[in-house]
Amino acid sequence: MKRLLILGSTGSIGIQALDVVSRAGDAFELVGLSAGTGHEALVAQAREHGVGRIALASRDAAALAEEAWTAGEVLAGSEGLIQLVAESGADLVLNAIVGSAGLGPTIVALTEGVDVALANKESLVVGGELVTALAEATGAQLIPIDSEHTALHHLLTGEPPGVVEKLIITASGGPFRGRKDLEHVTVEQALAHPTWRMGGKITIDSATLMNKGLEVMEAHHLFGTPYDRIDVVVHPQSIVHALVQLCDGSTKAHMGYPDMRVAIGYALHHPDRADLPIRPLDLVELGRLEFEAPDTGAFPCLRLAREAAVAGGTAPCALNAANEVAVHAFLNGRLSFTGIPAVIEGVLEQLGSQRVHSFETLYIVDSEARRLAGELIAVHA
Repeated sequence: MKRLLILGSTGSIGIQALDVVSRAGDAFELVGLSAGTGHEALVAQAREHGVGRIALASRDAAALAEEAWTAGEVLAGSEGLIQLVAESGADLVLNAIVGSAGLGPTIVALTEGVDVALANKESLVVGGELVTALAEATGAQLIPIDSEHTALHHLLTGEPPGVVEKLIITASGGPFRGRKDLEHVTVEQALAHPTWRMGGKITIDSATLMNKGLEVMEAHHLFGTPYDRIDVVVHPQSIVHALVQLCDGSTKAHMGYPDMRVAIGYALHHPDRADLPIRPLDLVELGRLEFEAPDTGAFPCLRLAREAAVAGGTAPCALNAANEVAVHAFLNGRLSFTGIPAVIEGVLEQLGSQRVHSFETLYIVDSEARRLAGELIAVHA
């Protein structure tokens, strides 16, 4: 039985992870759950799954959870979340926290030598080389939970060093694929993703193509592949999740209907596979699959992410922080859709890139980037 801790259990990935766990019989023992502010949903999950320890990032929400639930222990704030990870005794931590707030728990889990099933892409976007070096030093595994990186992980398994020519990540193109007039799009339109059902922040990242830029950085750190050998291709059907081109001219593709439980099951059961109620692919029914180059003119976030990635150092951290602030402002009606890349570019121009000496350096840059982004939002509003 694998001892499992799920961080961000009330979000889209967390809920689906609990579904995968419930179908696995006695393969897992849930040793803890966490959420940001949703205390009612978290307490309900703890009751349903017999979990004795939970954590809430919001101290107010934690206080309400303590009143509603006396069957276990409630931890509060960022310190409580760190305590939950450090003291869980988990064999595997599933980190589905949204945003850079997920970096700290990833660091703690890896420091303890605990494997991390990583749905929090910001851990690698922001932490990058420091996170992967920490995993290597402690022997802990980083197993991606993402349709694209799960696909790459699967495709690369068993391939000897030196045979991989290129990694190709696919993008649906989001709800605005093919459009140029994006100045006046609404939040509702941006949240209407054509193939995936995800949380608000990642859905907006998909609409701007920032998500693909972040995934390029993830792939670079997860698989040690240079940026000039990682491509992005728009594929609106979201059937082919990733491809690997090999030195003999062949290309391997990972295909399937869009369902995040495939990626979650792969990470939780690795190196085994889960039996999941997902319909097998019917190519005849599909009829055709389409591919096209991304339009970085209409969607500059992908270009900005690549530029920050190549610059390295603190640039990816600044990009991520500015993006989080800008997306939040868009979702709250304080910034236009096209204002998102404008704010990000302004922050990158002002902060540039510095060498990363420690995780503390990243936290300082993250804070400064958020401050500058707030100032720029006032200008672009």
